[in-house]
Amino acid sequence: MKTVNVELPSALLKAANLEEANISQEAARLLALELYREDKVSLGRAAELCQTPLATFMDFVAKHGVPPLRYSFEELEEEHRPTDRLGA
Repeated sequence: MKTVNVELPSALLKAANLEEANISQEAARLLALELYREDKVSLGRAAELCQTPLATFMDFVAKHGVPPLRYSFEELEEEHRPTDRLGA
């Protein structure tokens, strides 16, 4: 995978309580999280982009206050609607 180098002020890392040794992975996860939060990519694609297993990324997303699974009101209603097809 092609990579890009980014320079960050050390004060920013200190304020975010991030270790310099892990900053590339953490920055990738945070950027992927933001892409997912803004609905620019799916959860699976975000996990793939930051090279993180899906289950691990779901935990990361949840810890940052973003629901890992999103349903519209209509989808939730459909999930809870009894279906007549099962008895037919």
